[in-house]
Amino acid sequence: MPEHWPQDALIVLGASEEQLPLYQEARRRGIPTIAVDMRSNAPALPFADTALKISTRDTDAIADALGDVHPAGIVCGASDAALASWHALCLRYGTAYVYPKSALAACDKAAFHALAASCGVAGYGWTASDDPKQAVAEAAGLRFPLVVKPADGSGSKGVTRVTRPDELPAAVANARSYSASRTVIAEEFVQGRPLTIEVFMQDGRALMTSVKDEEFVDGTLVLGRLRTAQLPPATRARLEATAERLCRALGIVNGPANFDVVLGEDGQERFIEANARLGGAGIPRLLAAAYGVDVVRALIALVLGEPFGDHLKPTRAEHAALELIGSPLAAEGELVRWEGIAEARSVPGVTDVELYAKPGDHVRPHDQGSHKIGLLVAAGPSAADAALALEKASALVRPIIQPITEAK
Repeated sequence: MPEHWPQDALIVLGASEEQLPLYQEARRRGIPTIAVDMRSNAPALPFADTALKISTRDTDAIADALGDVHPAGIVCGASDAALASWHALCLRYGTAYVYPKSALAACDKAAFHALAASCGVAGYGWTASDDPKQAVAEAAGLRFPLVVKPADGSGSKGVTRVTRPDELPAAVANARSYSASRTVIAEEFVQGRPLTIEVFMQDGRALMTSVKDEEFVDGTLVLGRLRTAQLPPATRARLEATAERLCRALGIVNGPANFDVVLGEDGQERFIEANARLGGAGIPRLLAAAYGVDVVRALIALVLGEPFGDHLKPTRAEHAALELIGSPLAAEGELVRWEGIAEARSVPGVTDVELYAKPGDHVRPHDQGSHKIGLLVAAGPSAADAALALEKASALVRPIIQPITEAK
C-alpha cells in the first residue's frame, strides 16, 4: 500500500470488468486512478495507477487507508456493493458530487417496491424476510410461479424461479447465501415483455432515456441479448415519464439509474427493480453504438463537478444489439484460447468485441452476470440489420474451454 497516494486522483470503487470503462476514460483524460477492490486479480486493476485491497463495502477501512488524500472525485460504476461507501466517502472528502443517500433505497428490493407503490406504479405480489422459515411460509401464499432472490442482490446472483412450494426452502437458502443482509424477497413472476430503461438525470429531469428489450434464460437470468426496443410512442412516453418520476423519488437529481420493467400482457407496465447507478452488462457500449452518447464520460464529468450534458446529446439514431459471451460448459473450466475474434471484429456493423478472460483464466458456467467472459455489440439502420450483424459475429466467436478436471 503506498505511503503517499496520488493527489487529485479519481477514486474508483470496484475493479470488475464492469468498471473498465471508468479507468479507460480517466486514463484518456490523464487523471490518475486509485482502485478499491478486495481482489488482487480484479480485471480492471491493470488499468489503475494504484490500488487499495479493501472491500468496497468497508467505508471506514477505505477512509483510514486513504487518510488525508485529496481526490478529484469518487466514482462507482455497475456495482451495488459500493454505493453506500460512495455516499459516505463523498461526504468524508467533500467532493463536488455527492452520491445521494436516498438512492440507496434502490439497493433494497422491498424498499423499492414500497417506493414505487407510493408513486402510483402498479405492483404485484411479493414478500421479504431475513428469517428463512418466515420467507418460505409467506412465499407459499403467493401466486406461483415465483422468483426468489436476495433483497439486496444484483447481477442475477442467487436468483431462482420456483414453480412449486416444495422448491422454496432450497431457493431461499440459495438467495440468502448471496445476500449481505441475509434477506430474501419472493416475487410473483410477471408475464410479459421484459424491458430495461436507462436514465441519466440532469437538474431533476431525464436528459437521456433509452428503452431496451431483454432476452431472459429460464425467466430470470439475463444471459442472452439486449436490443434497443421498438415501442408505440405513447407506451415509450409513459415508461420514460414513470422512470423519471421514480428517479426523483429516489433523490437522483443528477446522474444515472436503470430499471427492470415488464410490459404485461394487459398493457400495464410493472417496475421490477431499480439500480441507482450505471447499467452493467455492457450497456454503455450499447448506448454509444445506438445513439452516440457516452454515459461513462458523462458520469466522470459529473463526479468531477464539470458540465456533463453534451456527452448525452445523441449524434446518431441507429438500432443496436448486444450479446454476452459465456462459457458453453456446465462445469468450471480453463480458457485455452479464443477463436474467430479478428473475423468477428471485421463484420460490418459490429462496434465492440470485448474479452474479459484470457488464455489460462479460470472460467465458470454462465449462470450469473458476473460470469460473462466477453460481449459483442452491433448496430445498424434497422433492428434487423443490427441483429444480423450480431448473429454473424456470434457465430464466429468461439471460446475454447477445457473442463477443469482435465486442465493441467
